[in-house]
Formats: sequence, structure tokens, C-alpha cells
Amino acid sequence: MMKVLQINVCLHIGGTGMIMEGIGQQVLNAGGESVIAYSRNLIATGPRSASRLIRIGSPFDFYRHVVLSRLFDGQGLYSRRATLDFLKEVDAFQPDIIHLHNIHGYYLHYPTLFDYIQRHHIPVVWTLHDCWPFTGRCAYFDAVGCNQWQQGCESCPQKSHYPATLFWDRSQRNYRLKKACFTALDHVTFVPVSDWLGDLLSHSFLKDQPKRVIHNGIDIDRFRPMPDSQADLRAKYGVGGKKVVLGVASTWEPRKGLDDFLKLATKLPDEVRIILLGLTEQQMKSLPANILGLRRTSNYEELLGLYTLSHVFCNPTYEDNFPTTNLEALACGTPVITYRTGGSVEAIDAETGLVVEKGDIAGLYEAVMTVLEQPKERFSAKCRARAVAKWNKEDRFKEYLDLYNEIHEESHHT
Repeated sequence: MMKVLQINVCLHIGGTGMIMEGIGQQVLNAGGESVIAYSRNLIATGPRSASRLIRIGSPFDFYRHVVLSRLFDGQGLYSRRATLDFLKEVDAFQPDIIHLHNIHGYYLHYPTLFDYIQRHHIPVVWTLHDCWPFTGRCAYFDAVGCNQWQQGCESCPQKSHYPATLFWDRSQRNYRLKKACFTALDHVTFVPVSDWLGDLLSHSFLKDQPKRVIHNGIDIDRFRPMPDSQADLRAKYGVGGKKVVLGVASTWEPRKGLDDFLKLATKLPDEVRIILLGLTEQQMKSLPANILGLRRTSNYEELLGLYTLSHVFCNPTYEDNFPTTNLEALACGTPVITYRTGGSVEAIDAETGLVVEKGDIAGLYEAVMTVLEQPKERFSAKCRARAVAKWNKEDRFKEYLDLYNEIHEESHHT
């Protein structure tokens, strides 16, 4: 019976939290034991995990880590006591495999964690949800066109970006320490969630480590077309018979393309309405009349209805790995337009969406109008079929289980 420990900054929330929960369920279904370790759960109420849970650190540990990181540029280099306390729990569980997700997020002292893993010779699977593991500090570098991560970071051009630092720039030290820690493991398999990130990995200091691309997936039974709710939703949001361009983000930070939606809105005809989901109250105050802003919703029925009533899902993201919003739109039968960013383009093909160069507002407008000029029915069945065939989360989680079994068998033959 295989025992798997997963570690991630968050529980239940965001793509990484849901992926971790799904993998844990697969382990349990196969007769194994699953433990999930996390730092934060921002959902006060909701479903409990099927896996056994371990919380790493306290709110005080988290905020202390944040303050010290802002002052001294040491993301992942504090919370040592919290990490040592957590490792006592790991000792008691004695996992066969440790599966890392996001180990950044102000909650772990990663040198202590990696020293423990190396001393105990525990095989590691590490899913890469961003670029942080092979840079001196940042999670993404596309927007500023920085390639220092290929040789060794210094003079970081993104000091004010996550993980922000107010004074010191220790990106060179951070880069060297990560390289020393992350390349020292005897048994590690890196799992980038897009081909794009897999290619970046091949040019980083992790290029000689084993890797296997496993794309993200979604619940295709939950994310499905909801045609029966369309009339009510159109009336509720006052869009009537207008054609709808939808944008969705958990946080509309600059890299998600909010400014580009504002520019696009000036070009669209009167019969088109943009709906943006996930905005703050402050962001909604400055929207033009042809953009309807909505706060983030936990109502899945409404989310599915918005995906379904939209004629096109637009994702003008400047930095991304493999956004699941693209997959959700496809599963609801809605074509996707995305900037040529990271792995975002991997979600679609020529029959289910269009790709536009980053920042090309004229190209974005042309792509939107190209889709809107055709009946949505031309795309719907093909979008749904692609989501079912390629992005079913159960298929993707099964790939992790297969990887676990391979590693487990190999470790018992050496």
C-alpha cells in the first residue's frame, strides 16, 4: 500500500489546491494512504479533504515570513521552526513518495525540507505550476523579457513583483541556493504542467533532471454546457440578445490583461458586451458602459451559465503556465482566444480557438469579430469534444498515479 505526502501552499483553493485534492483521491481509490500538507485554506467552510491534513505553521509564522522576505528577499528561507515541526509529522507518516507543488508562499524553509528528503532518500515528484523553482526570485519573467535564469540571476528587474522585496536584491544568492538544493536530490521527477514550461526547464539548471509533462485537467462532468439557464442570466445581467465576450480571473492583476480588455471595449460594436468575472469593487468603478464587471463567484451554476451564454472566451494574459479557465470555457462549448503566452495556447487547436500576439489590440479585435461573425454552434461541439478527450482531470490524475507506481516499483528494485 503506497503512502503519498503532498505539499502545497494552499488547500482547496485555486488550481493547485484542487489538483492536489484530486490526486489524493486517486491514491485513496487505489488503496493507498494520502496526506496533504498545506499552509493556508481561505475557504472558511466547505468540503473537507478526503486525505488526512497537516497544517504547516501558524498565521504568525506566515506573516513573519512575509515581513522578513519583504525586508531581506528571502522567500522560502524562513519558517524553519514551522518546517522542523512539520517534519516530525512526516517522520510519523513515513511516506513512500513526497509530491511537491508550490513550496513558495511564505510557509516553508526549503533547505531544511530538502536536507530531510535527501537524508531519508525519499523519492520526489515535483509538479511545476510556475517558474519559481529555477529563478532567483520570480514566478514568471515573460512580461519583462528576462532570460537571466538561464545563467544566473542578479539585479532583478521585478523587485516589486511577487515575491516582492523592498530593499535588498538577493536574486543571485537565491539562484545559487536553489540550484544547490534542487539538483542535489537522488530521486526526483519534475512534472511541468505544459509543454512550454517543459521546454523552459530544458534550458534551466534543472535540465539534467528527469521530467514528464502532465497537463492540468478539469472536472468535465461539472464544467458542461448549461443552455437552460441562458434566458434568466441574460435578463439578470441586462445583456439581452447581445453577443458576449467573457473574461475570467481569480485576481485581475496587470498580467491578466485587464487594460487590454478596456482598450478592446473601445473598438467593439454596440451589439457586443464584455463580461469580466473576478473584479474588485474598485476595478468595477472605472469600467466603460459596454463592460459588465462581476465579483468572483463561488456559485458554479452561475459560472457555468456565464461560460455557456458567452460567444467567446477571451484570455489576453501576458504571463501564464496552463490556465484552467481556457479548459473550463471549452468544456462549456465556448471557443477561446488567447495571447501567445506560455502554455495557454496548448489548450486549443484551429477548430476551437484563435491565438493573438501579446499586446496586439487590433489583432485581438479581429480575432473576436472573426468568432462573433459565425454561429456559436459552429464551435460548441468541437470545443466540448476537445475538453472531454484531452482535459479530463481523472485522466490526468491517473497519469500521476502511474508515475507513482513506476517510481515505487523502481525504488523497491534498487
